[in-house]
Amino acid sequence: MPQSPLARTVAALQPRARTELAELVAFKSVADPAQFPKSECEAAANWITDTLRADGFQDVALLDTPDGTQSVYGFLPGPAGAPTVLLYAHYDVQPPLDETAWVSPPFELTERDGRWYGRGAADCKGGLIMHLTALRALREHGGVPVNVKVIVEGSEEQGTGGLERYAEAHPDLLTADAIVIGDTGNFRVGLPTVTATLRGMTLVRVQVDTLEGNLHSGQFGGAAPDALAALIRILDSLRAEDGSTTVTGLAADATWDGLQYAEEDFRKDAKVLDGVGLLGDGTIADRIWARPAVTVLGIDCPPVVGATPSVQAGARALVSLRVPPGTDAAEATKLLAAHLETAAPWGARVAVEQVGQGQAFRADTTSPAYTSMTEALQEAYDGAEMQTSGMGGSIPLCNTLAALYPTAEILLIGLSEPEAQIHAVNESVSPQELERLSLAEALFLRGYAG
Repeated sequence: MPQSPLARTVAALQPRARTELAELVAFKSVADPAQFPKSECEAAANWITDTLRADGFQDVALLDTPDGTQSVYGFLPGPAGAPTVLLYAHYDVQPPLDETAWVSPPFELTERDGRWYGRGAADCKGGLIMHLTALRALREHGGVPVNVKVIVEGSEEQGTGGLERYAEAHPDLLTADAIVIGDTGNFRVGLPTVTATLRGMTLVRVQVDTLEGNLHSGQFGGAAPDALAALIRILDSLRAEDGSTTVTGLAADATWDGLQYAEEDFRKDAKVLDGVGLLGDGTIADRIWARPAVTVLGIDCPPVVGATPSVQAGARALVSLRVPPGTDAAEATKLLAAHLETAAPWGARVAVEQVGQGQAFRADTTSPAYTSMTEALQEAYDGAEMQTSGMGGSIPLCNTLAALYPTAEILLIGLSEPEAQIHAVNESVSPQELERLSLAEALFLRGYAG
């Protein structure tokens, strides 16, 4: 199929997109000063501020959010009477984990096997580049036909709610007729997909204490209550024999009626080792989009290297619980905390601290904006029919925006398809997906303007 003039412009903008994504990936913008200097996030925010101003945005501002991070806002006026579209992305990233496991440096965008590797390349610095590329292409073909607001969050990965609280305190700032959240992804490379649901999440720290101090395991082991052993038992109680999540009082039997995920494809995408079984029952889509899922994110205890023969007096863990639409995240937090406390063996003392929380989200896929996006994706992907899927991850801001602006149409697209391996080592983005989705967004804005 011959390329349209707009498609040719988007293609011509890809070298610039790669250059700017490389500059943005270079910032170690993990929104946790215990891991990386806060100055890295500030530098990334300043880069975005400068870029928006250079692209003609007005009212560009660094927003100091209540969690101590910064979001970046800008406004690009369109024709009089045109609708307003809010474009969202986030510049903070997950930590790189084990940097020695990366084939190339995590904060250096590197091309390999037709993909661009780097932390945040897909999640979600690439999402910002997608927005910018779409707008730049439209400028070369008659101008941007809608009013555009851009908001780039600085702490989405931490789940600390900074932008949500800021938006609630300044409700006029992000008002829009349609909102495009550029932080999800296609079900498969080349298969245009919008995300219909997001699971909510809660994040808690659980501290277990049993002794005033560590004891010699030879002298006291066998009778002294071991805090680490108690923690292991508590965490094990969160799963049934088949590995499914079992938080007392939390429903875990919902089903997914939409697009299905073949088990063979899931095993390949998740890189499950041969002979290792999957968790839970029901379809894969049931398990990852419609049901709760608990994950132990980390445990504080002595490392193997340097460990001493001691009974541990204390241990703690960071536990994540994803919850599907229809389940209130605050209620799930209470149920999780009660379960952890009740499951403690030997009278061990348990303290549960909430660290983060976000509600699940369900989009209205019957809205006019979805009609425009369906047509845009179909054209950008050479006639391929748009699919709707769920997403197991969470974007807490979605529910805040839905509550603040109940008439706004919210759409979720992005670059985080399975091969992107977001949150893992060797995260990458498909440049073909970046090009096609940039074109789709440009076509959507043109079509939505009417």
